[in-house]
Amino acid sequence: MVPAKLQFQSWFASPIVLTQHPDPSRLNAELETLFLARETEEFRNKFASHIPQAELFESKFSVFNWPERCVLELRTFMLQNVGAAVAHLNGYTPEEMSKLTLQNHTWFHVMRHGASFVAHNHPNASWSAVYCVRAGEAVAGRPDSGALRFLDHRPGSNAFLDAGNSSFRREFCFGHQVLSLVPGQLIMFPAYLVHEVATFLGRDHRITVASGLQSAHGLSAPRHRAFDAPSH
Repeated sequence: MVPAKLQFQSWFASPIVLTQHPDPSRLNAELETLFLARETEEFRNKFASHIPQAELFESKFSVFNWPERCVLELRTFMLQNVGAAVAHLNGYTPEEMSKLTLQNHTWFHVMRHGASFVAHNHPNASWSAVYCVRAGEAVAGRPDSGALRFLDHRPGSNAFLDAGNSSFRREFCFGHQVLSLVPGQLIMFPAYLVHEVATFLGRDHRITVASGLQSAHGLSAPRHRAFDAPSH
């Protein structure tokens, strides 16, 4: 008997969007200098929801309000790409996107040897984005050092594994997904996804910028058009 024609669809899927800054060296050098200079109590997030670690610095959530050129350049890169992802996944026209604003809360992390970040999501946002300024030293035999891990959000999906489901393609498989960031890389994902950062084992430091974003018509400041460069 000839098998029936099968139609494969992806339900309950979570979109993960990756892109790369075309020439991040100068931008990242400027960002690193600025962030390390502001790794101080004045700029520290004093209302962190996690237990503070001496090896981890988390800034206040207002980085994209800073006036420095490198910050404005990064803000443009991140917001325009989030806008492009929103347009593609929602099927919005350029006219619809021109009326859309993005509200963000954005911060930076400096991680030193032994730092990690607990599993969490961003409940007050629809999208999250992470940009890698510095990946930190690679550690031989430990590819998980400082890796960004996404946890499977489908309870019980891996309750029973056998030959029929244990080798699914990536978009259908079970368990967490791991991404080792590289400088200039931007990853965008729905804010409900639970993610964590594995312990960083390098002897230098790892720097990332993270943002939680809301999109709507007429949100209050800080607001930026989804495709327009922010004004200086």
